[in-house]
Amino acid sequence: MSQPVAVIGAGPFGLSTAAHLRARGVPVRVFGEPMVSWRDHMPAGMLLKSTPAASSIDAPQAGHTLGDYCDAAGIRRLVTDEDIIPAETFIAYGEWFQQQLVPRLERVRVVSVDRRAGEPRGTGFELKLDSGESFTARAVVVATGLAGLSHLPPELTVAGADGPSPTGPVSHSSQHHDLGRFSGRELLVVGAGQSALETAALAAEAGAQVRVVSRGRGRVAFGAPPWKQPRLRPESPFGRAWSLWALSYYPHPYRHLPARARHYLVRRVLGPLGAWWLRDRFEGKVQVSEVDRVIGAGAADDRATLTVAPYSGGTQQLSADHVIAATGYRVDMAAMDFLGHRLRAELVVSRGTPRLGAGYVSSVPGLYFTGLPAAASYGPVMRFVCGTEFASPRLAQHLAAAHG
Repeated sequence: MSQPVAVIGAGPFGLSTAAHLRARGVPVRVFGEPMVSWRDHMPAGMLLKSTPAASSIDAPQAGHTLGDYCDAAGIRRLVTDEDIIPAETFIAYGEWFQQQLVPRLERVRVVSVDRRAGEPRGTGFELKLDSGESFTARAVVVATGLAGLSHLPPELTVAGADGPSPTGPVSHSSQHHDLGRFSGRELLVVGAGQSALETAALAAEAGAQVRVVSRGRGRVAFGAPPWKQPRLRPESPFGRAWSLWALSYYPHPYRHLPARARHYLVRRVLGPLGAWWLRDRFEGKVQVSEVDRVIGAGAADDRATLTVAPYSGGTQQLSADHVIAATGYRVDMAAMDFLGHRLRAELVVSRGTPRLGAGYVSSVPGLYFTGLPAAASYGPVMRFVCGTEFASPRLAQHLAAAHG
């Protein structure tokens, strides 16, 4: 039997890639818990900001969209821009997709990946699993999603604290599944994107007294509902705008842009904005402080504190029982500690992210990245589930041709 391809991760990008590889007859082993980031690191009661059109996992054959899952599960079909998707429905859809198209998922963790000792580049990888097994793969696809990539800005690091923690003064939004634990408590949420605003709304609905602290250009705002979208602009999964349409359907030339432009667009396109349906649940229930910047975080007398610089000048101190940093995710190769030292030394990295060529291959032949780590090379659409439509068939085609 020929050496398999190893796909590390069983979220939307990993499952979609594996399905496309299997459809091409490529032997593949897929590792991870299905939809684990969605199931364990998103708050209970969360609704997806993305529309149904932007929420289907790409498959090599028809019959596996979100709408198809709704039909199979006997629930109301979610297909229009006005349909709002509960996170638990999306998680169940991902698990159904896995059962249908990636049935031999291995729920074990890959603890190390490195090139085979003494072998030239491009001749295979040695993998070790937490089950104790070691095996050789002809190629490796890293599709680990958001695991280990939560970002805490330096100014929110509390001296003496061992990183963000739900039991410390500052935590990251990804560390909270049940926001009911803040009932009757005061809470500061730092951020202005959907994660911050929905976390704040859910905590307030659970009985917390919540204040959102938005920084710099991240003013609190909400998108227009579907019936108020401009009609004379092209449709995209994210709204009607020429830039969104181009980045959604034509990521091909993106990787040829200068590095500074690529990284700027990843940060700025589809920036902080609450979903249209969240406005009524947020306004009047959550307080907002819009400041120029957060200077620092601390703890005093069992209270968490934030020192901020208001737009009016000077400084101000805010305090609460806890601070949640809804400050997003950043690709950090150091967090992918399963990649061996030799591999990481060979990777060409641009501002912390792997520089990818055609077909999502890295500078190490046979090592591919998809999902969020590919955003700096292929554009902001790689941050979203609908990015599987572009990424998965192209990655599978390139891998099959190069390592078939």
